[in-house]
Amino acid sequence: MATTKPMDRQAVYEDYERARHTFHQLLESASTTDLASPTSGTKWTNQQLLWHMLFGYMVVRALLVLVRVFGRLPRGVSKVFARVLNAGTVPFDWVNYAGPCGAATVYGPRRMAAAFDHVTDSLQHRLASESEADLARGMHYPVRWDPFFKDFMTLADIYRYPTQHFDFHLRQLTLDDDN
Repeated sequence: MATTKPMDRQAVYEDYERARHTFHQLLESASTTDLASPTSGTKWTNQQLLWHMLFGYMVVRALLVLVRVFGRLPRGVSKVFARVLNAGTVPFDWVNYAGPCGAATVYGPRRMAAAFDHVTDSLQHRLASESEADLARGMHYPVRWDPFFKDFMTLADIYRYPTQHFDFHLRQLTLDDDN
């Protein structure tokens, strides 16, 4: 099933803090022009991509619920669920693109920074209360939806996911900063 090695929670906490620091630094140093500039390798502006990076942490809260439900069911149930979601990749891709376009107009840099703090604090508190047995539970995921989704992921994998997503997109930003 899952690895028997305990999750390194401290490493996850440190990754969240590194991402939080980087996110704040990017927002604080970016001009309005920087935020409106196109990114490298996406159709988003820097501000839209920053929101998408924040959303990677937000979506984990929903994924945690899914793992709690599907992780207690036979694996075949989540496998069918993942297949259905994979079949809906085209509408997902459209929503995944359009969401940041709209959200970035509502969430300015100040709100995005506050939301990032709130969501990472929330995830750190939840992780601190997880049992090793819960962290080992898992389910199948729609691998066509995200390059960091594996066919089967544990709750521990889900806690690590948003920083992988963040670091990937960090390289696509075209903000002029010295990070």
